[in-house]
Amino acid sequence: MNIVFRNNLFKYVATTCFRSQLTATKLNVSFNRTLHTSNVSHDLMEFFDDKKNWNETNIKVGRAWKLDELRIKSNTDLHKLWYVLLKERNMLYTMEHECKEKVRLFPNPERIDKVQESMKNIETVVRERNIAYYTLETGETGERPVEQVVNRFGLKENYEKSEYIIPKFMNKKWVRPYLEHGLINSLAVKKFYRLYKEKLHNETRKARNRDYNHVQQLLKRFPDMDLEKLKAEYPNVDIEKAMRTKKARGHYFPKY
Repeated sequence: MNIVFRNNLFKYVATTCFRSQLTATKLNVSFNRTLHTSNVSHDLMEFFDDKKNWNETNIKVGRAWKLDELRIKSNTDLHKLWYVLLKERNMLYTMEHECKEKVRLFPNPERIDKVQESMKNIETVVRERNIAYYTLETGETGERPVEQVVNRFGLKENYEKSEYIIPKFMNKKWVRPYLEHGLINSLAVKKFYRLYKEKLHNETRKARNRDYNHVQQLLKRFPDMDLEKLKAEYPNVDIEKAMRTKKARGHYFPKY
């Protein structure tokens, strides 16, 4: 596009918009927004916290919204509450970034977690209502069907199905890596999957040993503790075997 023509086009659009706004002002036409969250001044200061909290080290805040509290609200109230939380989250992110820039302590960082938890609970409630509605109307949940597939690393994952322009067997981008080249059954993938299972096994074994040693220390310090509660707390530990060890009976000296 020619630069002169583009500049003239921009000037024409700007002049037209200005004339339209001027005409609407002369005619006393009021344009109302279809969505609003609160009565505010609509400036950049909305992205910052109240000025009285800028130098505070501890700000008193409430807890997150629970699922039982959100289930009794209407869809309109949930819609309004979502945008209030979204505005609060944006403000907290701005204040956190500003505190990092000024090398200051961000007061009560758990506020972000509470807002995120509330928004997650709203999504859960809305999803429950959508599932109930589609189940009553169509007999289906309305959720996108999920299928367990094997990815390129040989691991199983849940894949949400979606519509594509072409069928699967005609999609060369999908067929060639999986079928023609055999990446799933290749030696590299099998080696990775074997090492991955070994890593998971080692993590499980170490966690089991940590619990076993911790149970021995508890039996040594509290010999009269309730064994039933101990079994419920550590179901993967053999309590009877741990009680017979020297470490649990107090005759164990650590090696230095």
